[in-house]
Amino acid sequence: MLVYIRESDKDKIICNVDEKDIAEPQIRLEKDREEKERRKKEKAEAHLYTIIKVARDDDLTAQIGKDIYFDLVDHDKVPSFRIQKQMPFTQFKEEVAKELGIPTQFQRFWLWAKRQNHTYRPNRPLTPQEEALTVGQLKEAANKAHNAELKLFLEVELGLDLKPLALPDKTREDILLFFKLYDPEKEQLRYVGRLFVKASGRPQDILPKLRKMAGFLQDDDVELYEEIKFEPNVMCEYIDNRIIFRSCQLEDGDIVCFQKSPKPDTADQFRYPDVPSFLVYIRNRQVVHFRSLEKPKEDDFCLEVKDFHVR
Repeated sequence: MLVYIRESDKDKIICNVDEKDIAEPQIRLEKDREEKERRKKEKAEAHLYTIIKVARDDDLTAQIGKDIYFDLVDHDKVPSFRIQKQMPFTQFKEEVAKELGIPTQFQRFWLWAKRQNHTYRPNRPLTPQEEALTVGQLKEAANKAHNAELKLFLEVELGLDLKPLALPDKTREDILLFFKLYDPEKEQLRYVGRLFVKASGRPQDILPKLRKMAGFLQDDDVELYEEIKFEPNVMCEYIDNRIIFRSCQLEDGDIVCFQKSPKPDTADQFRYPDVPSFLVYIRNRQVVHFRSLEKPKEDDFCLEVKDFHVR
């Protein structure tokens, strides 16, 4: 259509067009194009980078008893770093220091390993020789499964003021154990920390520390269980406090669950009076989420059923 405009009305009718005047769909299309270009570039350069996922105590505390119950952490929910393979690992530690606020001299990284029973635990600290490698070389040397990611556990010791402390020496005699506390009254399992124990020591030697971690009285009786596996069935075994750790076959990365010893007159008051019964319950339950069509991402309510009731 041909439109005639008076010369005197030109400034009133025709004006400059800037980004504010561009239609919203056009802006959206431009953003989509930029996002596609970014993904295309990332894909083309993917072979130059490694994704490193770093789990810490904070992640274990945040997840255990909420997002997960078995093992230690969901690596999809921990901080990740996209690092050039040619970067020296020592430089990566500096990146971690900037991102997490932990000076390099207070960092000790552990490799994770998948065990034959399908659990996934911190296996051993990196050696000085491994830390001298590039990120790409370390991934190839440590990643026997040839996964795209390198998963690490960052060990940090904090003082009462929550500032990093010097790390203790780790010898062959030292075993790194992770501890979960079970409360049968609240039916609650949570992560309370980790300890180095001596292979020649006995569980009874660390009971004072465990009572302190849990907030128990020092004369409270405590029961310990080793969380061994959860697939296809739960295996959780009682630990005799009098037997040395080496005889218990405990090793770096193992998980010990503990609780107050149930009193004979209170055992019947709880649905799941001990750690094994609670873990079996967690393994067998299924939570069904009900959502309305209007709010498909929000739960209206949830219904819990046991796995053996589901067909």
